[in-house]
Amino acid sequence: MDDKGLHLSAEFCSLPASDADKLLAAADGGCALLYIYLLRRGRSPDGEICRALGMSRRALAAAAAKLRTMGLLSGESGADAPADALPEYTAEEIVRRSGGDSAFGEALAECERVLGHALSGADTRTLFGIYDFLGLPVDVIMLLLNHCAGECRRRYGPGRVPTMRQIEREAYDWANREIMTLEQAEEHIRAEDARRESVERLRASFGIQNRKLAPGERRYLESWLDLGFGVEAIELAYDRTVTNTGQLKWAYMDSIIRSWHDKGLRTPEEIELKDSPRRRAQPVSGRGGSTAPSAEEFERMKRLYDKLKNS
Repeated sequence: MDDKGLHLSAEFCSLPASDADKLLAAADGGCALLYIYLLRRGRSPDGEICRALGMSRRALAAAAAKLRTMGLLSGESGADAPADALPEYTAEEIVRRSGGDSAFGEALAECERVLGHALSGADTRTLFGIYDFLGLPVDVIMLLLNHCAGECRRRYGPGRVPTMRQIEREAYDWANREIMTLEQAEEHIRAEDARRESVERLRASFGIQNRKLAPGERRYLESWLDLGFGVEAIELAYDRTVTNTGQLKWAYMDSIIRSWHDKGLRTPEEIELKDSPRRRAQPVSGRGGSTAPSAEEFERMKRLYDKLKNS
């Protein structure tokens, strides 16, 4: 094997040795990626950097701040965690910044297909904010759009489509969870589907058949699942609640599950082993206790009785 070592095949970018030493000492992949991107591409919009590096705005802000403390980044950066509202884009700004950007054009076409109508100016500004400000990649946005549409049909029936406000809220949730790749988005949807199935199974186990869960009831169930308890463990807490109180009491059940959480108990096996209900004390022999007489004792008492009777 002719091994000539590793080498770069592309043209070189000049990297000062002192900067390289600082990046190696920091051992921070996000900082190194951002440094290399800026070295190669120069100043770019934050959303573009997020998409290129697979970073959320929060991660980008952290990397930029660390580079600044290391003396490797100058000036102020607009990178920050997602604000409560998207920027107010003008129509001219969207046309100028998305011109020649086929990726945003694909997201726009998919959004119109999912919603079944052309987007208004306000809807287009929202979609561009998801793309430009939150920095979600186009393939993630497309999955987000179809996920929102599927959730809307499930909740409200066939033919219903989500509003752009609902899509924006879901996009913010994904951005806050730092879902920046298609694989992360698919895993998130699978986890949400499994969680919904667990909630429905528990609703049936609790005998709630002819109505939907109240928001407070759903929050209880989701909080227990988020703590890492499976359906079987929560059903065990329900059984103990009904046994002790005669009815379903959410706060009482929550106290049981929180106590298991504090003790580090998760599975039914762990709970039964280390937190089983107290059993009634069994009679003990010896002073202060009572036991049935032995055969020898019974025979001795019988002889004494016969002797007294004959006398």
